[in-house]
Amino acid sequence: MHKKYLLYLMLFFLYKASYGQADWTLKSTKNGLHIYTKTVSSSGLKGIRVKCTLPAKLSQIVALIMDVNAGEEWVYGTKSSFLLKRVSSSELYYYSEVDIPWPINNRDFIAHLTVSQDPQTKVVTINGPTEANYLPAKPPIVRVSHSIGKWVLTPAKNNLVQIDYTLEVDPGGTIPVWLVNLFATSGPAETFKKMKEQVKKPQYVNANLSFIDNG
Repeated sequence: MHKKYLLYLMLFFLYKASYGQADWTLKSTKNGLHIYTKTVSSSGLKGIRVKCTLPAKLSQIVALIMDVNAGEEWVYGTKSSFLLKRVSSSELYYYSEVDIPWPINNRDFIAHLTVSQDPQTKVVTINGPTEANYLPAKPPIVRVSHSIGKWVLTPAKNNLVQIDYTLEVDPGGTIPVWLVNLFATSGPAETFKKMKEQVKKPQYVNANLSFIDNG
């Protein structure tokens, strides 16, 4: 049960826009994964930042992140994840329910993902704020009312992509702040480990996205 608690926060594909590097404190470096935290509210909640490099094309990683129906396969603890509305090839809304062990109620969220790419640098940005009122809440599931963030994907030499992921989330309800902060520092490793394997699947390797220039 405790392991699931530790990994809970990584279920949200929603993350705070990057703060200045000086504000972040490095908490863990292992297997090429660098995890930072910072305090983002007076209550003591922490934001997280994860940096790593993957051998992949930009289109591979974007295709994976935008394939929201596959979230259960690699985002640890996801009970359900499915598309609500595809606005365009680079914009969508999706729903996800997070499976939290008893006695804490499950959480759910609606995310609005948008993808953009700088035509000069080829850097891809994926923003994903929550839209809490997009659908009615479904008690006893607790709706996540606030979560905003960003993926920044930077192409590098030798067919590598540098990932900079940042997240600030208020899970709502009665989860103790110390437990949320524990998730923030311990959760990312499991999901990013699975991400490295998931992105190798043919549907992502062979993805051809008209709005992404691999450079």
